[in-house]
Amino acid sequence: MTRKWRYVAVAACMGMLAAACGSDDDDEGSAATDAATEGSEAPAVTEAATATTEAAAETTEAATEETEAPTEDTEAEEETGASVDPASVEFDVGVDETTIRVGMLADLSGAFAPLVTEIVEAQRVYWDDVNANGGIAGRQVELVVEDNGYDVATNVEKYQILKDQVAIISQATGSPHTAAIAQDLVNDDMIAIPLSWYSGWADPELGQNALESYTSYCIESMNGLEWMQANRDVQTVAIISFPGEYGGDGAAGAKMAAEALGLEVVYDGDGQVTPPTADNPTPDQSAVVSQIVSTNPDLVWATVNPSALSAIMGNAVGQGYTGLWSGNSPTYSWKLLGTELAPLLDEYYIASTYIVTWGADVPGMQDVIDKMTAAKPELVVSDVYLLGWTEAQITQAILEKAAENGDMTRAGIVAAANEVEVSFDGLAPDQTWAGEPNDYIVRESYIYDVTLDAYNPIPLGEGEGSTGWELLEGPYTSGLAEEYQFDGPCYVG
Repeated sequence: MTRKWRYVAVAACMGMLAAACGSDDDDEGSAATDAATEGSEAPAVTEAATATTEAAAETTEAATEETEAPTEDTEAEEETGASVDPASVEFDVGVDETTIRVGMLADLSGAFAPLVTEIVEAQRVYWDDVNANGGIAGRQVELVVEDNGYDVATNVEKYQILKDQVAIISQATGSPHTAAIAQDLVNDDMIAIPLSWYSGWADPELGQNALESYTSYCIESMNGLEWMQANRDVQTVAIISFPGEYGGDGAAGAKMAAEALGLEVVYDGDGQVTPPTADNPTPDQSAVVSQIVSTNPDLVWATVNPSALSAIMGNAVGQGYTGLWSGNSPTYSWKLLGTELAPLLDEYYIASTYIVTWGADVPGMQDVIDKMTAAKPELVVSDVYLLGWTEAQITQAILEKAAENGDMTRAGIVAAANEVEVSFDGLAPDQTWAGEPNDYIVRESYIYDVTLDAYNPIPLGEGEGSTGWELLEGPYTSGLAEEYQFDGPCYVG
């Protein structure tokens, strides 16, 4: 049975997610932003915006380079779909005889710009490489990027611009932002890949044409707590989170895991952490800090963002708390190792991620390193490039399947999304969206030790850099995640 795209509960979902959009930093993108703005060496937002306007020129250059590519590279051409007879493919919006337009609703000027700018850069490199090797179905891929500024209303406006130009959206920044266009995605037969890991994306009752990538906040929490109990003898836990679908989903998974594992939750701070905003970048977190210190748990499981983590962890340790810290992936950014919090992270923090980190020993990593280094040697190493790379791999797989089916209409692309299985060559667990959600949701995540000695944030062109990790286990599936029966979101506001 293929995935159904229904709208039974979309109104309720949008109401729940809208409650979170009042804050700049209560969603998944905040994992890297605040830290990145404090001494980040990521490309400037203005540079990314300029690069956006040059997308068409870059595509043209890639097409020219294709004619100069070695003719013996037929294997790469086959891999990118050049073997499909272009004339045999039906198409409509976003595709013509020579071009496939791929859209991004990306935050290039708002709260999450440093994170998303790096993702956009990785996708530019990826699609230039695809074009140089024959494109897809004899067509060149043109990346069309609209800046949503991490604003829901702007996102809706920019979607209206993109919907008549592109065939698919390879990244949509933000949960409430994607929810706000959910009905339009279905009406327009448009697939989008959210930059969000809310467990609700896998629920067909919510109706989004949104392909969740990797595992959810909820399942990640199950994996994290079970691993910490088994490997760090954790018996008591404090759970702290932002309000809304991000914090709520991560906290829900943590509480489910604690109950199943017999862990004592000594402080339930679900929704008690105040998200930083542009108007209040350093909100008072003293009440949360006081609860952590007074209850003295073996572990603090956090579903916040790096700036909140920095404030809470720094103050709690300063008041004598010496327990362990971990949390959902957006809680931590490797760029915090460039701040005064670094020694504490090195000593107390165990990181959870959805995908591998920069330089990991997996089959697909060297290809990413080689291509990113050749194209952008001035960029500093970053784990975030892998998010952009894998988003593009999903998009390419769907488009190639649609071309193979002879149907690159928007409806044909939606149908293809229900058929593909994407291999990331070890960068992330393989993924499909065919069948029932309980059968295809991703249950694996990765556990890393934060290692300051390994931290070496150098430009790609200067050699082997590192974002400061040591793999402890992964891809890892806990017993709880393995047995979990998905029948809807873990969190519903």
